[in-house]
Amino acid sequence: MALIRTLAVLFLLLLSTSVVAEGIELREFDDPVLAQRYHALTASMRCPLCENQAINDSNSPISADMRERVYQMLQDGRSDSEVINHMVERFGDYVLYNPRLESRTYLLWGLPIGLGVGGVLIVLLIVRARRHASAKALSAEERARLDALIQRRRSS
Repeated sequence: MALIRTLAVLFLLLLSTSVVAEGIELREFDDPVLAQRYHALTASMRCPLCENQAINDSNSPISADMRERVYQMLQDGRSDSEVINHMVERFGDYVLYNPRLESRTYLLWGLPIGLGVGGVLIVLLIVRARRHASAKALSAEERARLDALIQRRRSS
């Protein structure tokens, strides 16, 4: 019984290491700067198939194709912007984690700023209204009642 349990554990261990080893890709770069550019580019692009996962972390076939294309373009001497433009042309703006500032993305970039400014204005208006409400003058009747309460307090 212990032998079967040991074999089962070894089998599961072997199976888990093969899954981990499957996602590792080794790329050969002569220049460390080129390797750094490759890693930066693949970390900045999103897999079109996976849910919010960078292509350097994804095991999907489309991510592998994108990584291969980035590698080939860098080996051909293309600039980072050329690689990014190629990927955007091929897969759309979705592949960029940080969309470009264009006329159709103004709302995307401006909405957080607008909401922040709007929130600050609302808070300032509420504070101003409360200060103004508390600073209202008392009517003659309220003033007389307040004076009576103060006199009663002093006399006791």
